[in-house]
Amino acid sequence: MKRIDRIYQQLEEKCDTLTKDQLLDREGFSANELADDLEMLRNNVSLELNNLVRLGKVIKIKKRPVLYIPRDTVKKNYGYIIDNTILDIPSLKELYQAKEKADIDKDEDPFSLLIGSEGSLKKLTSQAKAAVVYPPRGLHTLILGPTGSGKTLFAHMMHNYAIYMKRMDKDSPFIVFNCADYYNNPQLLISQIFGHAKGAFTGAENDKQGLVEKADGGILFLDEVHRLPPEGQEMIFYFMDTGRYNRLGETEKRRQAQVLIIAATTEDPSSSFLQTFLRRIPITITMPSFHERQTREKVDLTKYLLSKEAKRIHKNIKVNEDVIKALIGSVTFGNVGQLKSNIQFVCAQGFLDSMDSPYVNLYVKMLPEEMKEGLSLISRNARENEEISNYVGKVTVITDEGTKELVDDDVYELPFDMYKIIEDKASLLKQENVDPAEINRFVATDIKLHIKSFYQQVTKRPNMKLSKLVDGRVIDLAEELRSLAESMLNKTFNDKFLYFISLHIDGFLKRKNRLSAGAPTSYERLVDENEPEYQVALKMKEMIEEKLRVRLPKVEVMYLAILLVSANELNQKGKVGIVVAAHGNSTATSIVNVTKELLGDYNIQAVDMPLDVSFKVVLDEIVSVVRKVDRGEGVLMLVDMGSLYYFEEKIGEKSGIEVKAVDMVSTPMVLDAVRKANFLDMDLKSIIASLRNPQNSVEEEIIQVSKNRGKPKAILTICSSGQGTAKKMEELLRTFISDITDEEIHIIPISVIGMNQTVQELEKKYTIIASIGVRKPKVNAPFISLEHFIEGEGQLTIEQAIRNKHIQIKNGKSGQSDKIVRGLCEDSLKMMLTYLNPYRAISTLLHFCDNLQKEWDVHFKNTTTLRVVVHSAFAMERAVRGEVLHYSNPVTDEKRAVLARVRNASQVIEKEMNIQLPEDELFYLVDLLQDEFPDRLQKAKSVEAD
Repeated sequence: MKRIDRIYQQLEEKCDTLTKDQLLDREGFSANELADDLEMLRNNVSLELNNLVRLGKVIKIKKRPVLYIPRDTVKKNYGYIIDNTILDIPSLKELYQAKEKADIDKDEDPFSLLIGSEGSLKKLTSQAKAAVVYPPRGLHTLILGPTGSGKTLFAHMMHNYAIYMKRMDKDSPFIVFNCADYYNNPQLLISQIFGHAKGAFTGAENDKQGLVEKADGGILFLDEVHRLPPEGQEMIFYFMDTGRYNRLGETEKRRQAQVLIIAATTEDPSSSFLQTFLRRIPITITMPSFHERQTREKVDLTKYLLSKEAKRIHKNIKVNEDVIKALIGSVTFGNVGQLKSNIQFVCAQGFLDSMDSPYVNLYVKMLPEEMKEGLSLISRNARENEEISNYVGKVTVITDEGTKELVDDDVYELPFDMYKIIEDKASLLKQENVDPAEINRFVATDIKLHIKSFYQQVTKRPNMKLSKLVDGRVIDLAEELRSLAESMLNKTFNDKFLYFISLHIDGFLKRKNRLSAGAPTSYERLVDENEPEYQVALKMKEMIEEKLRVRLPKVEVMYLAILLVSANELNQKGKVGIVVAAHGNSTATSIVNVTKELLGDYNIQAVDMPLDVSFKVVLDEIVSVVRKVDRGEGVLMLVDMGSLYYFEEKIGEKSGIEVKAVDMVSTPMVLDAVRKANFLDMDLKSIIASLRNPQNSVEEEIIQVSKNRGKPKAILTICSSGQGTAKKMEELLRTFISDITDEEIHIIPISVIGMNQTVQELEKKYTIIASIGVRKPKVNAPFISLEHFIEGEGQLTIEQAIRNKHIQIKNGKSGQSDKIVRGLCEDSLKMMLTYLNPYRAISTLLHFCDNLQKEWDVHFKNTTTLRVVVHSAFAMERAVRGEVLHYSNPVTDEKRAVLARVRNASQVIEKEMNIQLPEDELFYLVDLLQDEFPDRLQKAKSVEAD
């Protein structure tokens, strides 16, 4: 054991022998005491203790003598009372007593501390409070929202509110677990949540307590819960139903725990979860993105995050109005998390420039180019630009007064003291007589790398997968276009919007005769030029032309406008209208109010029927309300008595809308209906079947199958125009389907404009077996989203859909077709390769990918294969030209172990193409594989070491 490790272990053991109160009185141990115990020189012990302080593992207590205590020991005994960036304190006891007093004095609703609690978060906080206090132990909750929108903070506030309302003890646990950390190993993921018994799997040498057990009496927060495999979802919903569970490897569910589950995801719940899992979660809260926030809230969030930095720096910050605009405008994929990262970088630069000044000055010239682009974006939106100017002065002075820490363990908090690093490095360089300008450049670059590295660990950009198919500058531009559209239209566009607009622009750039392309005649007046979407499309055209130095024909503006309109429709889920009608003065209203309180706003209306009001008046009111809630998908009427149930046809005739009624309405029934319409995206027919009698829907399906027998089969590919992207999907699908079956399946590209009407016409001629694209059509067949299709995850879904229609699969072809990934790779290599034959190279490179997968027993997604193929193809071209891409990153023993296996797999390239890849090129492939499969490769290394 190294000296530093022996000293840390001794300090930890000495602290562990003391009770919580004894440790508080003693506060730690001195270097002399540890030196005597370990029979080492005091100077050596003191040196290593200070190294441990700098590493953040030990806290220094500045007394006489100086004392030391492990940071983990403080957390374990006293909670998060010391910020991760603080390395030394004057007294542990005084700090703890001050925290205790603050807790006693604090009698404030935790949600009131959130910026936006009376604005964009008002309804959300009402839902959260209802979930926490609902008897007997609260309601399990799903929080939806994009990366960095504050889902974890909101879950923390729910826990704080439960303590505030005395629904949970002050010391009740709040356990956070990110399911993405183990998504490549479902067995280990489930083991983390529920624990495992000894011998449950290879490597399970002892019994292990799970997070459910640790969270007993409190809250278990499951972040990125869409990564939970189906068997894990089943175990969770059984636990939610019964409170019982078993560890992995145990056969009987004898264990019990009282845990409130709060789950969070960035994904569409209807496509990421089992329906049985969703039914167990009665509350769904949707966090707004940064661009959905009110302008005042954006300004307040920026000021709050700046004040936190002022507190760290111990200086006031003077910030120019345009800097605040630039910070707000530069937020794209990361929401509040990205805003925090940008602010920390700007403050670091300002601190470096103002080390000899009593304050830190932030001005536009110091901003990096990507943040200056944020100012340009805001200036294009006259309304928001003016509102921000109204809320801030030309120069705003930010102090640390009134800054409150909302949570103790913020995932977006830097784990190091950034300003201490700046001071130390600047001081060291000054001693070496380095030029001040060079000091600034060096330290600024170093800090930027620190911050970037940290934020890459806590958040992933949604376009990482797409970047393997589309040029990076196009993706960056697409994110800016999304920010512009969100700002000008005051709405959110999800990652599907990014996928489509990136692919569309990329397709335009590769198109020959760009300016001569014309829109179909039927598209010429689809979006009126006075519509806001068309005006935004004009601004997007300006930005595309400026960034990419191309000219866009007028038809492209129309396509962009169509995309904005269809993307808006794409974001609207559950368009089936719901009307609740019940006898009494307020029965229906009460049910609807409870539903909205628990599930949020939805397209649902109440009709109360007082007994002294004539039936004709009531009927007219119902017809009026039915028209109000109709969104083109029909209206579900939930009634309390059979009389109204028998009038559904008459109401339908009078309103001109498809109406279906279910009687014996109750609050649970309404909650179930809204959940199915809103979150499961079920159509009217499916909701009716599930509410009335599941057997009915089975019989209807049997009838439908018999009707469809004899019709030709078809798969729909859907994009905004029915042209570029849909056509490309058609091409890839044809090669894939021909590889797995000889039966004819038609591939039909369609547009999202008038999609459902087109689908109705197609269903008369074809049996639709699946659909793929940017929006789910109203058809009883599996839907594969564009991103899942690109990644290759939809391949098995397509094959299963074909099997379900009793279509013969070729022998030995099940699940083995590489046609889609081959098509993607060929498209890329045809454009990139100069010397090599792309058709010959692709077979060799796919063979190379197969070898790599066998080496580590892993499965490559399409995007991983494409990434390996493209890099290797360029490496082969460089080898042919006699050029070498030199590897400059550190080379560890672990990398060398992986390199040996990569070289082994690459022998096929030497054998089939007579090209040997240099070691430097292979090291870049090692980095790529470690990025894609960090746990798998690390595990393989450990096994080799053993």
